[in-house]
Amino acid sequence: MPATVLTARALLLDMDGTLVNSDAVVERCWRRWALREGLDPEAALEVVHGRQGYATMAVLLPDRPMEQNHADNRAMLAEETADTDGVVPIGGAHAFMDAIAALPHALVTSADEALARARMTASGLRMPEVRVTAENVGASKPDPEGFLKGAAELGFAASDCVVFEDSEAGIAAARAAGMRVVGVGPRAGALAPDAHVEDLTQVRVEAASDGSIRLHIDARQQHS
Repeated sequence: MPATVLTARALLLDMDGTLVNSDAVVERCWRRWALREGLDPEAALEVVHGRQGYATMAVLLPDRPMEQNHADNRAMLAEETADTDGVVPIGGAHAFMDAIAALPHALVTSADEALARARMTASGLRMPEVRVTAENVGASKPDPEGFLKGAAELGFAASDCVVFEDSEAGIAAARAAGMRVVGVGPRAGALAPDAHVEDLTQVRVEAASDGSIRLHIDARQQHS
């Protein structure tokens, strides 16, 4: 089966589940929170990925005052930032980040700046110069605001961007922004991305002479 090739002018990268595997700490923190609130932790983990914490809380506790969600979210961010045990890079992330170092790219994450820095550092990954973190947006994924801001900051149209994402909320945000998506990891496989990889070892980046970026997705390694 031949490789899929996507052509872009800029890349927008989610962090958790896409560049960094932080599932262990995310699950630890959210299980504790769910139990404190009398919720089923497994149900909470179904909706937590990709969103900012306050938005997850609003889904799980729709009648709860939003100011309480924001207060809990601040506490959760501090807890997650302090806990990097088990935070590791996604397979192929180091080589991928090296390959795009000189190409237009931005980090677009639901983490705040401190949490993003803590997790990228714990994984030994370079922090992109251009980044859109929780402080920079008024709405969480699945709202497209973060991806649209990332594209604008890099100076490219949405249609020129390819997003790397792992979660339902993130892929929905990218689609709403009018962008193509490379889905990364097991969560993304069922969400109909333009291309799907188990990890970043299946992506080869080629800088074309016209300034475009060609992403070669090795379909032969993909598992159904």
